[in-house]
Amino acid sequence: MNTLTRISAFVAGIVLFGACGQKSNQTKPIRKNIAETVFASGILVPEDNYNLTAQTDGYLVKLNFDEGDTVKAGKVLAVIENKTNAINAVSAGELLGIASINASPDAPALKQAQVNMALAQKKLDEDQLQADRYKKLYDLKSVSKLEYEDAALSLENSKAAFLVQQENCKQLKLQADQQLILQKSATDVNGVLKNQNEIYAVIGGKVYKKLKLLGDYVRKGDVIAVVGDQNDLYAKLSIDESNISKIQLNQQALVQLNTNMQKNYKGTITEIYPAFDDLAQVFYCKVKFTDPLDFKISGTQLQANVLIRDKNNALVIPKTYLGYGNKVNVVGKGMTTVETGFVSTEWVEILSGIDENTVITTEHL
Repeated sequence: MNTLTRISAFVAGIVLFGACGQKSNQTKPIRKNIAETVFASGILVPEDNYNLTAQTDGYLVKLNFDEGDTVKAGKVLAVIENKTNAINAVSAGELLGIASINASPDAPALKQAQVNMALAQKKLDEDQLQADRYKKLYDLKSVSKLEYEDAALSLENSKAAFLVQQENCKQLKLQADQQLILQKSATDVNGVLKNQNEIYAVIGGKVYKKLKLLGDYVRKGDVIAVVGDQNDLYAKLSIDESNISKIQLNQQALVQLNTNMQKNYKGTITEIYPAFDDLAQVFYCKVKFTDPLDFKISGTQLQANVLIRDKNNALVIPKTYLGYGNKVNVVGKGMTTVETGFVSTEWVEILSGIDENTVITTEHL
């Protein structure tokens, strides 16, 4: 794509010199209103455009749409048969039930641990009474020191045994709670995976492309359809590297759809994409239409001229009258160097070197 300078109206006329009824190769510079534009090709793209994508592997057993249909957000558009997801969801639900029982107060393991802790508590209480009794008897010199120490040792052993049973009970409850949390998470995950067998419309809109058929095997990430806003479309323009620096936000653009090259639509640059497309070797920008768009088919090819700057009453000559090294052949004077401004496919702006009264020719260029 090249930068094209579009020449506006208000043509003052080209002065041609001729003889014997034939056109001459001589002319004079004229005054025109000119505008520099960047030419770009592109396509129509719907707003909120997204790919309806498979989230799991399997066969398409339902397709609830056709190309061109209008769909509402949340509608199930496709169903993928993935028996593994369904089986895992059922299994996870059953395991969650077991984990819930194991974490309940009536769980056999927890009840047994509580019984063991209660027995240890009872033994501790008995040994505490025995130790207290032997302490009093020892103070009264009624039992030996060895008997007193044996009672005290039994008490310490009971305390240790009780702490072990108490900690065991806590650990069993903690493990049961952890298993319940893990299994609930696994159940939720498998529930999500099972739900991924059903593909919903994320945003309502029009189905612009249907890329898969009923019975097709799809893999996770495969695009099944393209959905977008059915009323709001924009022009996505391709800009080459040499021109992207000239493009700025809010610049005006004139767009022609390839379906009707005779009609122009006004628009505005609203976004300049930050990344370079290595494959297409272009940058992209977005043009929002300010004129009503009466043709709304996604992918329609188009061309546009983005207005970079304009200049009124510029002095121009036909491009064919400009020779190598910015030289023109002035009648009666010969080759003369001129300073140029805008250059288009047809016209060249002259900044200095000749004026409106200078006669130039294409001879000897």
